[in-house]
Amino acid sequence: MHLEAQFRQFILNEGITDASHGLEHVLRVVAAARQIGREENADLDVVIPAAWLHDCVLVEKNSSDRSIASTLAAEKGKEYLQSIDYSAHLLDDIFHAIQAHSFSAGIPPRTLEARVVQDADRLDALGAIGLARCLMTGERLGLPLYHAQDPFARNRPADDRRFVIDHFYVKLFTLTATMQTAAGQREARQRVQFLNKFLEQLATELPNENPRSPSSEP
Repeated sequence: MHLEAQFRQFILNEGITDASHGLEHVLRVVAAARQIGREENADLDVVIPAAWLHDCVLVEKNSSDRSIASTLAAEKGKEYLQSIDYSAHLLDDIFHAIQAHSFSAGIPPRTLEARVVQDADRLDALGAIGLARCLMTGERLGLPLYHAQDPFARNRPADDRRFVIDHFYVKLFTLTATMQTAAGQREARQRVQFLNKFLEQLATELPNENPRSPSSEP
């Protein structure tokens, strides 16, 4: 079986049904990581396995264990790669790339390959896909779409534990500044433009809302 087919089967066997972190998310991150990795001349023998395995352990976003999810995934991913006799000298770099991809973990990527995987994963939180994932996650967590009196957090602290749209201000609009590669920064800027246009349109559809642009700076 082709190596990436083995990775795919491993992810399927894990049975992760979360639509925001399941197989389709993984496939998009792998594709983005491959593209960025080629542009940045990264070692794809590290980048590709790390991208496939970066979410092989799922911890819900509102869990107290969220900050260790990427470490759990790195440990499980490394164990799986050892079981298929993947190149031993690459395992530590793959472990680090998986561990450092997470926004919640706050682990600085110290290799080019880790920077590529982190950027690829964060890009999937932006643009049309990012918007859809944000809305799906909010629905799963039972959150209202917006604060009725102040939808765009203009006069209150944004709180994405209470309102879906607040996640734009708490996290999504901060991601461009965290991008580690030139390719990632370029794509992130384009995808953030889409999110801003969505908020502009939303503002025109809400009652009693000033339609001035609710941009990335609340």
